[in-house]
Amino acid sequence: METFPGDDVREHLLVVDVDENACEPETKIRVRELSKVSEKGVPILGKINVDIPKGVIMGIIGPSGSGKSTMLRALNRLWEPPSATVFLDGVDICDLDVLALRRKVGMLFQLPVLFEGTVADNIQYGPQLRGKKLSETEVYKLLTLADLDSSFYNKTGGELSVGQAQRVALARTLANEPEVLLLDEPTSALDPISTQNIEDVMVKLKKNRGMTIVMVSHSIKQIQRIADVVCLLVDGEIVEVLKPDHLSQAKHPMAQRFLQLGS
Repeated sequence: METFPGDDVREHLLVVDVDENACEPETKIRVRELSKVSEKGVPILGKINVDIPKGVIMGIIGPSGSGKSTMLRALNRLWEPPSATVFLDGVDICDLDVLALRRKVGMLFQLPVLFEGTVADNIQYGPQLRGKKLSETEVYKLLTLADLDSSFYNKTGGELSVGQAQRVALARTLANEPEVLLLDEPTSALDPISTQNIEDVMVKLKKNRGMTIVMVSHSIKQIQRIADVVCLLVDGEIVEVLKPDHLSQAKHPMAQRFLQLGS
């Protein structure tokens, strides 16, 4: 049986089965003893241990400054984690080519940043780097997947609302055919309708493609709407791992206060 550094560490380890009637889910991302300290010596993350099952939506919530985005960015090496702390399908991500890793583990940020050119140019960009030319039909399919119609094909970034630009950024990320999608507050700047559109796409990607999604959000209600399991991060540590409908059972005092004020 394959073992990993820190497998004997059980504290705060994700053991929630997202389907009580199913077998233990396959682990897509495994995090062991992940720590980070600022340049001034201030702890940012303290020995994070968590398993992220394949094909689920995991929500990460917690107070500002608790290390949520830092943890997320470690999963595709936007900051370089220590060796043997983050594994993708059992492989240390530090041993993988970073560009290949980021194609497998795509990321959507809080504010969309589009390249110059048309929507189609943006969506075709990633595959072109690999020598693949997406056809018009393939671009249309990606637009549809991101809840946009074919009329957006030749539009430029200046013609789009923030919500539309975020969905184009999503289509651009999906063009790389990622296995995992990381979302860092992807709807915080969007109106309620655009937010619902993005949430609907996330649920469809999980259901239809079996995609693993890790989403940081300040919105507890949003996480409750779409997540299968929730990590509560406080002061750089995972203090609770619960199903969305069990958040009221959180025992950590800071987690309880955060949930009370956020609900």
